[in-house]
Amino acid sequence: MDSLLILGGLLLILAGLVWLVMRAFGTSLLWGWASLLPPLTLGYLFRHWKSAKQPIGLCALGVIPLVVGLTMLASQDNQRLVEIISLKWLKPEASAPAALNFALHGELNGQPFNPQQGELLDGVLTLREGQDFFARREVLIRLPQPVSGAVNIDVLPEDTGRLPEIEINWLLPEQELPEARRVRHGYTLHLALTPLAPNKLEGDFHLVLPPQFKTTLSGKVELFSNGLRYVDGKIDRSVDSRDTLAFIIEDYLQRRFITRVVQLSPMPMVAFSSSTIDLVVEARINGELQQVPLQLVKSANAGWTVKGDRYPKLAKDLQTPTSAPQKAVVPEVATRQLDRRQRFSLQGLLRSPERYYGLAMHAVTERGSQVEGRFRAIDNEGRIVLRQIRNGAGEASFTLDPTQIKTIELLEP
Repeated sequence: MDSLLILGGLLLILAGLVWLVMRAFGTSLLWGWASLLPPLTLGYLFRHWKSAKQPIGLCALGVIPLVVGLTMLASQDNQRLVEIISLKWLKPEASAPAALNFALHGELNGQPFNPQQGELLDGVLTLREGQDFFARREVLIRLPQPVSGAVNIDVLPEDTGRLPEIEINWLLPEQELPEARRVRHGYTLHLALTPLAPNKLEGDFHLVLPPQFKTTLSGKVELFSNGLRYVDGKIDRSVDSRDTLAFIIEDYLQRRFITRVVQLSPMPMVAFSSSTIDLVVEARINGELQQVPLQLVKSANAGWTVKGDRYPKLAKDLQTPTSAPQKAVVPEVATRQLDRRQRFSLQGLLRSPERYYGLAMHAVTERGSQVEGRFRAIDNEGRIVLRQIRNGAGEASFTLDPTQIKTIELLEP
């Protein structure tokens, strides 16, 4: 309401001033040009008051809603009023320095591609253009297996075997969901990435897809290798990512149990739609497996913190105890993990949904729509619920009728 009153008052004042100039030109051409200069406008008012009093009355009428609107705004949001009066909104916003440097040239689906985001997480390389929930254009490269350290991959069109899977996505203005295309062979790929402290990879990127995809990209890229972000050499606790929460929780457990031997289990899927998150984390502390209930709270100043955290920092000279039997446990479990992708099917998902909770899936409907997300549940009507979560952009849930699904694919073991 306050905005409408302010706008209405300004429009009435503007209409009165235009009317005044028209009256001045009607008196004489000289007075018309003079009325465009504020000091000479006053002379016209005193000299030809009978002709100018009606436009001035309209301006005075516009002052009333303007003052009322500003008063209402001051009572509701005083800071906003100060910003309006100080004319800060006229100054161009200083653009923040880019977190990543890209020198990439080429096109995606026949359109120029200028990524602003890039990461290599869990064996998936992502280059993304656009800050919305759905990217305007995006390239995904799923490597055959997760990598650590330097990355060197070369693929030629005639190569066969287990190759990286290429996916390109684009969203047109008239579309609600992005279109996607997958390429498993017949392309050229060159990756030569080296680690860059503290959590980046940088190097050469070259991708050429078959001609029908109209996609050729070449140059240098810089990628994040995890979900942590740094400000002045320190971890930014305000970033919404599972890696941020894992760092905060591990630091909390070390200080709480006064030990550096804390091995945190993989974090579950977390929705960052609220400033409060309740978790039961599992960690091996001094070789003993424990479950610890925690509540994380996000504030504007401190970012994410564990509620009730008043434990002091660990002493620098605190020794790390050596316990013999615990070293081979985690690798042994990992080597025995079954690859559920080999026997995955829609019927198996509906029959045993608990086996696939939280895993990434890709579904194609009979209408050709493609949805990718993590499996959340089978709802009461028997529909499959997939959830997508992006850092800083919230989450979205997609509900799919099994009878309308053409193909569904499990993307993780």
